[in-house]
Amino acid sequence: MRRDFSYYRLKVGATLKNWRKYEFGEVVTLSKEKYNPKKEKDNFICIELEHLESDTGRLLGHTDSITQQSVKNKFKPGSVLFGKLRPYLKKFHLPNFHGVCSSEIWVLEGNEGKLRNEYLYCLVQTNKFTQNANKSAGSKMPRADWNYVSEVIFTVPPLEEQQKIASILSIWNKAIELKEKLIEQKKEQKKGLMQKLLTGEVRLPGFDGEWEEYEVQEICSLGRGRVISKKEIAKNIGTYPVYSSQTSDEGKIGSINTYDFDGEYITWTTDGANAGTVFYRNGKFNCTNVCGILKLNKDNIDARYLSYILQANTDKYVVRHGNPKLMNNIMAIIPVRIFNNYNYQKYICDLFDVLDKEIKLFEKEVKEIKHQKQGLMQQLLTGKIRVKV
Repeated sequence: MRRDFSYYRLKVGATLKNWRKYEFGEVVTLSKEKYNPKKEKDNFICIELEHLESDTGRLLGHTDSITQQSVKNKFKPGSVLFGKLRPYLKKFHLPNFHGVCSSEIWVLEGNEGKLRNEYLYCLVQTNKFTQNANKSAGSKMPRADWNYVSEVIFTVPPLEEQQKIASILSIWNKAIELKEKLIEQKKEQKKGLMQKLLTGEVRLPGFDGEWEEYEVQEICSLGRGRVISKKEIAKNIGTYPVYSSQTSDEGKIGSINTYDFDGEYITWTTDGANAGTVFYRNGKFNCTNVCGILKLNKDNIDARYLSYILQANTDKYVVRHGNPKLMNNIMAIIPVRIFNNYNYQKYICDLFDVLDKEIKLFEKEVKEIKHQKQGLMQQLLTGKIRVKV
């Protein structure tokens, strides 16, 4: 991604000539068109909040409208969708098809002659919009308040400039999308390689040994993390990481000045959306009570090797009725098949580690591109940088 903004013929410091100030509700209409599955026979793609990925605009899936029980909002191609429930999650989408969505999702339309939908889609991604949407009603289930958001003042450029700005930002979106697809390809490549090497479907030449089968409890002692409050983490900006159930940043949520574990361990998330997610840990660290802990008690097994075996297998043992869970009693009896040559185990781990490093590098690049896009969007949508139409 080029950082030379002159590539887009941008002019820094130009005055906001022809830009106009509007209340959001003056240039945007909140659609009230409804779909009742009990009265209508037509079937549409139905989008729920869980189908929208946070802060990317990516659609993760959908369901059928005729299978629904509650009234939904209708949308058309080019409508701007924004999740009003927990607006800090930044769930938005720009569909290119007719469909319906949860009543917890706003369907927004730019008013003709004043605001293009493509520009509106950029606008709902800005910090200003998110901050005002977060000034919401309700504490346990906060929802953006249309009456409040509709009165927020935004400065809007002419239509041609809106189109140019939206086109520029769409290029960045495509760059992010392509890089994220590459990450998914790398993950699939790793997954396929793990399936072949860890099951013995493919065996690397030059290593002697046999396959042995165990239950996890036969080769590991099992434990759990402890309750570590956000307050404790906030008070201690320390040396030793605290890991929890999230998957980003390898599960790290902060650091404190003490540690509970020291050495090689395998941890996994016991319950919640990421139940069954496995990590290899080495060093001094802490884990919250949603983390299970494995400590190897057999010398001829590489802890990294076991962690990769579990990464490839735990998903099918997660109980998904209600809150997903993979508790210690189930982890204990998971069968693992291990090739009893330590050097072979280490060699395979080194192969996987190379792929992991590539994936992390790409993820770092995506994070950087997103940061650059957010900065550019802030400049463009406030007029601090102008486009030449």
